[in-house]
Amino acid sequence: MRRDPAAEGNDADAPKAQDPGREGEPHSRHRDACLGSTDKELKAGATAEGSAPTELGTLGVELMDPAGGLQSLLPRPCRVLVLLNPRGGKGKALKLFRSYVQPLLAQADVSFTLMLTERRNHARELVQAEELGRWDALVVMSGDGVMHEVVNGLMERPDWETAIRKPLCSLPAGSGNALAASLNHYAGYEQVTNEDLLTNCTRLLCGRRLAPMNLLSLQMASGLRVFSVLSLAWGFIADVDIESEKFRRLGEMRFTLGTILRLAALRTYQGRLAYLPVGQVVSKMPTARALDRQDLQGPVDTHLVPLEEPVPSHWTVVPEQDFVLVLALLHSHLGSEMFAAPMGHREAGAMHLFYVRAGVSRAMLLRLFLAMEKGRHMECNCPYLVYVPVVAFRLEPRDGKGMFAVDGELMASETVQGQVHPNYFWMVGGHVESSPSPEPQPLPSQKPQQMPLPEEHL
Repeated sequence: MRRDPAAEGNDADAPKAQDPGREGEPHSRHRDACLGSTDKELKAGATAEGSAPTELGTLGVELMDPAGGLQSLLPRPCRVLVLLNPRGGKGKALKLFRSYVQPLLAQADVSFTLMLTERRNHARELVQAEELGRWDALVVMSGDGVMHEVVNGLMERPDWETAIRKPLCSLPAGSGNALAASLNHYAGYEQVTNEDLLTNCTRLLCGRRLAPMNLLSLQMASGLRVFSVLSLAWGFIADVDIESEKFRRLGEMRFTLGTILRLAALRTYQGRLAYLPVGQVVSKMPTARALDRQDLQGPVDTHLVPLEEPVPSHWTVVPEQDFVLVLALLHSHLGSEMFAAPMGHREAGAMHLFYVRAGVSRAMLLRLFLAMEKGRHMECNCPYLVYVPVVAFRLEPRDGKGMFAVDGELMASETVQGQVHPNYFWMVGGHVESSPSPEPQPLPSQKPQQMPLPEEHL
């Protein structure tokens, strides 16, 4: 573990944030938005320990956001532990922290201790051993992979039920930054990247608002259990994500280059996909079999049966066996410039399931990925692209071919199933105050959406 020698608290001589707008101005169309509450409101939420969104207790002051959801506040003053990956993205995370993050934290009365991660899974080890009561929140400044490590590290602690209640914050300094981009989107900001996205997410931390987040529990055929905060990808997307690691220094451009290279050698993958659609849930009570096979660590997956058994009869089994990609996504973005789920804010306990059937042309697939930057891919009238909101799924790769990427991290290709646990942990986020909030959008149809889409989805 490396502690930055100048990282205990806010440095008085910290460099000023290089903000192209007015001081205190977020990078968003809501230029006059005020993130956070008044000092009086913030001081009212002076407790540092939160309780899981799935239970009755909450953090500090309970608020209702413009969309009607429950939110809470971090206290003021606030103490946070920052886990920073100095090698993430283009390798400039520490410099970005000093230039953009630290000055804003000082203004907002947020004190911090900075820890630099040194290797893969170091953040996981740190949170497993850390005395969490010292901190009001854990801040992860890196890409999505380190947040994946942190959540799984918290869930592996003996006190996991308490540990997972510790609020988390994502500050983007990686290549994809999908989670940060999603939180930026939920806050009502325009889609931005790089320093602008970092500044917006830092202002969300300074605003202290918290929102409950879904957690995806994954069961692997090998017996491994993994928790995901963002996505599971198989096929084309996973290939691009993992194979472009060697281009990490290019930042977000690595994915563009990886897409072009994979399109030149397009693959198809054989397997079986089944899912439990939203609206088809028959019971959420754990069965005796579920309790018998459930590890003591973590929540009970009430919708899943043992992998050696067929999926329940009320599940949908996809007749196709050949795929180009399968994607289970918890949030709106798959990268800072990949607006993958434009169909509205994810519902508690639901995730977005996409798959592309074999037979799609390279030209159409490229068109889909280019359109995804602005969330327009659902308008491409691609008959091979299918979308459905689900609460659980099972994916059985044939012959172990294809790679899995869970939150961007490589996993073995084996049968996997997963279900969403609604509102399971807290993250810094929420809607922007003092600005018109968009009307909450209804969840899309519970039936698979195969192109062309109905007019209301265009």
